[in-house]
Amino acid sequence: MIKRESFELQRIESEQDVKTYIDRLNYALQSGNTRLYFQRKRAVDERRNPTYTNRYTIAALFPDEDEIEVLKRELTHLHAQDYVATVRDTRFHQKSEWRVFGKKYSGKYLYIKIRVELLGTSGETEVFVMSFHFAEEEFEESDFPYKKKGEI
Repeated sequence: MIKRESFELQRIESEQDVKTYIDRLNYALQSGNTRLYFQRKRAVDERRNPTYTNRYTIAALFPDEDEIEVLKRELTHLHAQDYVATVRDTRFHQKSEWRVFGKKYSGKYLYIKIRVELLGTSGETEVFVMSFHFAEEEFEESDFPYKKKGEI
């Protein structure tokens, strides 16, 4: 299901590495030293069905809630079985890798793509949410390396 852009390289991390990443993400989201950025509107949205955009998805699932607070809360509910792949962005070599997850909300899968950056020695962290939208294509069981058979 995951679309690979020409500038991205993907791999599957070990389940333990994914769990460690999620633990660190949760720690960062709960600390006072983390800034969360959400790309509300993306250039690709111009040619995309609005149903599959970040802005539409947040408004549909969490009306009248603050987007940043929603994302902080919802990202803490990610688990290793939601993991799809780790993606290296070759356009920005100095940036950390993206992690892609798929999670069901209201019976539909969301495509979630995030990056966590440590911003120096003071412990400040930046979480960048590139994608948090309804999946354009259905996920398949084989897309989730750590989901048990029949869970999709």
